[in-house]
Amino acid sequence: MAEGEEAPPGSWEKELAEALEEGGCDLETVRNIIQGRRLPDDLRAKVWKIALNVVGKGDGLASWDGSLDLPEQSIIYKDCQELIDQLSVPEEEKSVLLLDIESVITFYCKSRNVKYSSCLGWIHLLKPLVHLRIPRSDLYNCFYAIMNKYIPRDCFLKGRPFHLFRLLLQYHEPELCSFLDTKKMTPDSYALNWLGSLFSYYCSAEVTQAIWDGYLQQADPFFMYFLMLIMLVNAKDTILAQELDREEMIKFLETSPTNLDIEDIEDLFSLAQYYCSKTPASFRKDNHSLFGSSLLGLKDDDTDLSQALCLAISVSEILQANQQQGEGVRFFVVDCRPAEQYNAGHLSTAFHLDSDLMLQNPSEFAQSVKSLLEAQKQSIESGSIAGGEHLCFMGSGREEEDMYMNMVLAHFLQKNKEYVSIAKGGFMALQQHLADINVEGPENGYGHWIASTSGSRSSINSSVDGDSPNGLSDGKGVKSLVNKMTVALKTKSVNVKEKVISFIENTSTPVDRISFNLPWPDRASLERHVSSSDRLGKPYRGVKPVFSIGDEEEYDTDEIDSSSMSDDDRKEVVNIQTWINKPDVKYNFPCNEVKENGHMFPSHLLVTATHMYCLREIPSRKGLAYIQSRQALNSVVKITSKKKHPELITFKYGNSSTSGIEILAVERYLIPNAGDATKAIKQQIMKVLDALES
Repeated sequence: MAEGEEAPPGSWEKELAEALEEGGCDLETVRNIIQGRRLPDDLRAKVWKIALNVVGKGDGLASWDGSLDLPEQSIIYKDCQELIDQLSVPEEEKSVLLLDIESVITFYCKSRNVKYSSCLGWIHLLKPLVHLRIPRSDLYNCFYAIMNKYIPRDCFLKGRPFHLFRLLLQYHEPELCSFLDTKKMTPDSYALNWLGSLFSYYCSAEVTQAIWDGYLQQADPFFMYFLMLIMLVNAKDTILAQELDREEMIKFLETSPTNLDIEDIEDLFSLAQYYCSKTPASFRKDNHSLFGSSLLGLKDDDTDLSQALCLAISVSEILQANQQQGEGVRFFVVDCRPAEQYNAGHLSTAFHLDSDLMLQNPSEFAQSVKSLLEAQKQSIESGSIAGGEHLCFMGSGREEEDMYMNMVLAHFLQKNKEYVSIAKGGFMALQQHLADINVEGPENGYGHWIASTSGSRSSINSSVDGDSPNGLSDGKGVKSLVNKMTVALKTKSVNVKEKVISFIENTSTPVDRISFNLPWPDRASLERHVSSSDRLGKPYRGVKPVFSIGDEEEYDTDEIDSSSMSDDDRKEVVNIQTWINKPDVKYNFPCNEVKENGHMFPSHLLVTATHMYCLREIPSRKGLAYIQSRQALNSVVKITSKKKHPELITFKYGNSSTSGIEILAVERYLIPNAGDATKAIKQQIMKVLDALES
C-alpha cells in the first residue's frame, strides 16, 4: 500500500480481530494496528484488557465469601441501582449485573481497607467497564487496574494531584493560571470529577469510550493532565472575557466536557500530545509516585506542591536536555546567585542575572532582564547549546540565600512569561549530581559544564598543567559564553545586543574550570594495575578470577570505560522479549546504562549461568535492542555502589595475576532495586568461581 494511502474500510479491524483471536497479543502490536482509530465495539473489551494488563489474571473474588455487610452497604447498593437504571439492560439481567457491581465495590473496599463514599466517583469509573459486558472477575480486575494505575493518590479537594495540575497550567498558560488564582478558582473546584472519573462523569458513553480508547493505549497516567489542560485552553477566551461570576465560571468549567463530541477526540489528543512534548520530563519523573500502590507512595518525598512557586526541574534533565538534537524541551538557564558565587563557578551555559539588583538597582535589573530575553532569543536562533525557549532559574540551593531569586521568579510569572521553572536543589544539587555521575574527575566527564569567570582554576588542573598559583595562563583560554555576557552587562558603554550575538556564535571555545573541592583523583596516581596490597579490588583466593562488592566511598582510579572497547557484535540487533525468555537466562534487570558523560540509555541486564549481557533498547524500534556488551561472569573483579545513590552500580571487569588486578572494562548501570540485582549476580559469580576452583 502506498504511503499515506488509507487502509480499505474494515481491513485493519479484520487484522486486529485476527491478532486478538490468536492470543498472546501485546499492547504495542495492538497500537500499531489501531493507529489512533476508534475501536470497533465488539473488540473494545479485549483491547482494554490488554492495555490494562489483566489478560489471564485470575478471579480476585474467588476466595471472598460474598458478604455484603459494610457499614456503608446501603449507600453502595443505592449508587449501584442508580447506575443500573441508566443502562439499557434487559430486565432479566439487571439483578445479576447489580450484584456484580455491588460485589466489585464491596470487595475492593474490604481488600483495600477503604471506606466507600458516593463522592469518590467509582460508579462513573465502572460505567464504561459495565458497557463492555464482561464477567465479574474481569470487571473487578479492570476496575482494580484503573484505580491502581490511573487514579492518582489524594484525588480529593485540596489534594496533591490538583496542586501539580496548577503548576502545569502555570507553565503553559501563565495568564490563565494567574486569572484563576485571583478568582480563587483552584483546579480541584472544577476538575475533581474530570480526574476522578477520567471524564466519564460528564461525557456521554460514546465520547467516554473514545477517550478511554486513546488514553488506555497511551499507557501513561500523566496524559490525563494534558487532556485536562486542553479543556482549559479551549475555555480560555470565555474565562478571560469575565462575563461570568465565580460560581458560574466554576460551573461552566466543570461541565465543559459535556460539550465534547466524538469528532473532537482526535483534535483533543493531538493538542494534548503537543503540550506534552513541550513539558519537561521532571513533571512526570518527580511525581510518578502519585500513581500506583500505596507502598510506593510512602517512599515519595513530601514536597508540598501547594507551596511551590513554579515547576521544578532536576539538574540531570537540564544537563541532558541541552545535549539533545532536534525537537524537545531545551533550557535557557538563568543563574540568580550573587556575582561572587557565580564568578567562583557556574554552569558554563548559564546566563547571570544578579537577583540582588532587583531591590538595589531596579533600572540596572530591568536592563539585565531585557538583555537576558534578547540573549535567549539569539541563542535559539543561532542553535547554541545554551539556547532554549524554556527559562530555568538556578539559585544556590540554600533557602535563605535564594529569597531574592524567588522574587525574580515571581517577577517573570507576573509578566505571564510561559515555560518558567526552577532548578531543583540549585547549584549545590548540580555540583552533587556531577560528582555522583562522574567518577573520572572534572577533566574527563562533566567537568566542562562548570566554568569559572574569576580566573581561578582547580588545584588539580594547576598541579597537572603546571599553571601558576594564581591560575593565570597564557591568555589563550577563552571564558564561557555566559561569562562574556556578564562582562557585557557590567560594561554599560557597550552595545549589549551586538555583544550578545557575537558571544552566542562562539560557544565552542574552551572554558576555565573550577574544582568541586571533592576528592577527584590526582592524574599522577592513575594506574592500570592494582598492587596485591591495595585495598581497592584486593585479590583473594590466590590468583583466580575474583571480585568484591562494596560502597564506592572514594573515586576509583583504575577505570577504563567499556565504550572504548567496542566490537561489532555489540551492534547485533535482537528481540528483547525473545532473549528474556531464553531458557538459559536466569535473571533480567531493567535498568539504564550510564555512560561516563552522564548519558543514560534504557537497557536490560540479562544474566545466564556464565555471562552477563547488556541489551540497549532501540528507541525507534520498539521491542528491539542492540547487544551492547557481553561479559563473562568470571571476569567481574569488583561491583560497587554509592552510599548516597545505591541504585548506581559500577561493574569492573579484568584479569588477576600475582602482581594484582588489571582492569579492562568498566560499566555503570542505574538499577531499580539494585540490592536484589547485585545479590543475584554475586551468587551467580560465586557459582562460576566455585566451579572453576573445583
